[in-house]
This record gives sequence, C-alpha cells and structure tokens, in this order.
Amino acid sequence: MQIATWNVNSLTVRLPQVLDWLAAHPVDVLALQELKLTDDKFPLAALQAAGYHAAVFGQKTYNGVALLARSPLRDVVRNIPGFDDEQARVIAATIDTPGGALRLVNGYFVNGQAPGSDKFAYKLRWLAALHDWLRTELAQHPRLVLLGDFNVAPEDRDSYDPEGLRGTIHHTPEERAHFQSLLALGMADAYRLFEQPEKSYSWWDYRMLGFQKNRGLRIDHILLSDALRGHASACTIDRAPRKNPQPSDHAPVVVTLAE
Repeated sequence: MQIATWNVNSLTVRLPQVLDWLAAHPVDVLALQELKLTDDKFPLAALQAAGYHAAVFGQKTYNGVALLARSPLRDVVRNIPGFDDEQARVIAATIDTPGGALRLVNGYFVNGQAPGSDKFAYKLRWLAALHDWLRTELAQHPRLVLLGDFNVAPEDRDSYDPEGLRGTIHHTPEERAHFQSLLALGMADAYRLFEQPEKSYSWWDYRMLGFQKNRGLRIDHILLSDALRGHASACTIDRAPRKNPQPSDHAPVVVTLAE
C-alpha cells in the first residue's frame, strides 16, 4: 500500500500534472494541500475517472486540503475540532484496508511568516491544538497517518543552509519542539526510518534557481503511528514533478506500507 502527500500550490493549475503523476504512480492515497479553490470548483469528475474517491475542504484563493483514495472515505472531519479557525487547513478520514481501518489526517500547517509576528503566534496556537486533538485521534484510531506540508524543517539536515537560516521561519526552536511533541505522541517520521541521500528536500523556492542549486527544505512529512511503523518498507521523495513546466514548488513524498 502506498500513501503520498503533495502540496500542489493550486490544483486548478496543477491538475494535469496530478493526473499524469497518478497514472504513473497509482498510489492508494494521495493527500493534497494548497488547493486554492472552493469545493464547488474541485475537479471531482476527473479524479473519479482516474479511480479515486475524494474528501475535500476547499477555500477560495488560499489553503485548501483534500484526500484522494482508491477506497471510499468515511468519518470525515474538517479542521481541528474545538479550534476556531477560518482557514481550510485539515481534513481527516478513514479508509478500510485488509489490515484494518486506517485513519488519515492531512494538514496544511500554518507557515507563520516570521518569529515574533501575529502569524507566528497563530502557528504556535495551531500546532498546540493539533497536538491535543491528535492525541485523542490516536486513542480512537491506533492505525493513523499524519501527513502534509508541515512548514517545519525538523533538523539541521532538513535545510540547505542550517546555520544561515537558524532561528528563521521553519527553523525555530519552537517549531521544531512542536514537531518533536508530535513524535512523542507515538509517531515516527517515515522518511527517517530509512537511509536517505544527503541534502534530500521536498520544497525549493522558485526564485534564484532554488531547485537547480538544490537550495531546499524538507518540510513535507509523513508520520506513522506505532501500530504502522513496523509496516513501512520505504519512504521516498519524488523530485521528478519539480522538473515539470510550471511545477509546484513542492515534490510528492511517498511511503510504502506492507499490510
């Protein structure tokens, strides 16, 4: 079973690329972030024709998340229960697999802009609310995957310039501590379960030849609950779509689970 996450940075622009990627990589689940469209504009028919069910939580111009799955999605939750938020950032759903029910939580984590800003304070509140809710979700759904664009580079090796960017957004001690608190709930960073090439990133700035010079960050993650950790056999970042004309600035991350 393969589960993937991809911030597509506008599904309207990137839909042909998503369909091409799914045709070449028919994953069982694909979590999308930054749809940048409302639910009524979501290309449901095209994705159904490609063999996918969908659960959507859209927003005009900004944000927006969706789960695509080969199996029907049930028990859908939008945003963090109990946390007042106007932004469409989280969608959760359950699929049934041969190994049992699998809970999927797809998040477009707050960017935060800059330490000390109002948006950074919002990010920290959001992360705290996510942590508390995820603890409840894990108690109810031991087989759980948290995935998406976390907007956090968890370690120095996840940044092309850890010293120069130390303390800046995505690299702050506060953000990294929140990432560690998610792991402490009983989650594992799927990518780090395996030997990986050095300087492996999932996002590159469009400016200043960021991709060509591999000036990137690993900010797109898949976390697996303890019940799933032992089933993981691989986790990779697919850089190929970043080479497309008009690409997203993010690349897909894919985990393979043996059921």
